[in-house]
Amino acid sequence: MKQILKLSSFLLLAALIVSGCNSKSGNEEPLDVKFGYVGDLFKFKDAYVGNSSAVGNIVSRLESAEQFKGFELKTDEKPYGIILNYSVEESEQDYKGIVIYNTTFLFTLIQNADWITFNFANEEYTITKEKLQNWYGGDFTGMQSEDEVKTFIQKHLDDENKVKQLFN
Repeated sequence: MKQILKLSSFLLLAALIVSGCNSKSGNEEPLDVKFGYVGDLFKFKDAYVGNSSAVGNIVSRLESAEQFKGFELKTDEKPYGIILNYSVEESEQDYKGIVIYNTTFLFTLIQNADWITFNFANEEYTITKEKLQNWYGGDFTGMQSEDEVKTFIQKHLDDENKVKQLFN
């Protein structure tokens, strides 16, 4: 009888372990073709450039995430920076929109990032936090939600002359 009880307990435990490994948590985030993974980007608020996991998670949720190919973190000495590599082959205006959108989110979420370089298939852009703040007309890093940041960005992207100013 003891052997049957031990065997039953073992089988029950094994079944629980196996079923636990196959269950879904329900927390999977849906993929949005344009903006990467939809989810709460602000769970990464106050990350640091040296946290490659946070940087990777943020970038994988931003514009053109499906064409993101990798990144480098420059943390040996200040100013700290991030190099992002994309296989995007878009128009110059599309590149600029991606740069503005993604740098705004990255500078908002990563507190010690000073500059970000974007390497596209045939263009390279480097934006500093100071230059972007000057372009916006002030500090934008205090925003607390994705919707707030998206609305703020869109308001500035609608003015083509203003966009050109950032890249001159």
